[in-house]
Amino acid sequence: MLRLITGMKGLLLGAGKHKLEELGVRELLTLDDWRACLEASAEGPVFVFKHSTTCPISAAAHREVGRYLEQAASAVSLFHLVKVIESRPVSNAIATELGITHQSPQIILVKNRHALWSASHGAVRAGAIADAFAAAASPPPSP
Repeated sequence: MLRLITGMKGLLLGAGKHKLEELGVRELLTLDDWRACLEASAEGPVFVFKHSTTCPISAAAHREVGRYLEQAASAVSLFHLVKVIESRPVSNAIATELGITHQSPQIILVKNRHALWSASHGAVRAGAIADAFAAAASPPPSP
């Protein structure tokens, strides 16, 4: 039985530390952490990844975010992780303050305290994250 539970945990979380933690992604544990992240978005784009530690779909999205960060290591400081079950008040505040319906897994690109882009479930892909970041970093088109 213990082997089965350990195997399921490995499917959901991966072996050892979470990949995102290994890469240096900061976890938002408190409302103050979230507010600091939101303020940082005034300086430049930030990503918030809402992750359920009990969902296999979320585990797949978690791996996609990790895959993106392995390719774009310089972007790690822009990424923040919210474990939606363990940090429910933070997750709820993000949905309310950004006006985005909560989903899990979900990644949200925030700039100037507003959500510019989000993806959930199977749409959380390394390529989609790269495209969203490139669009947020580009200057607006000339009239």
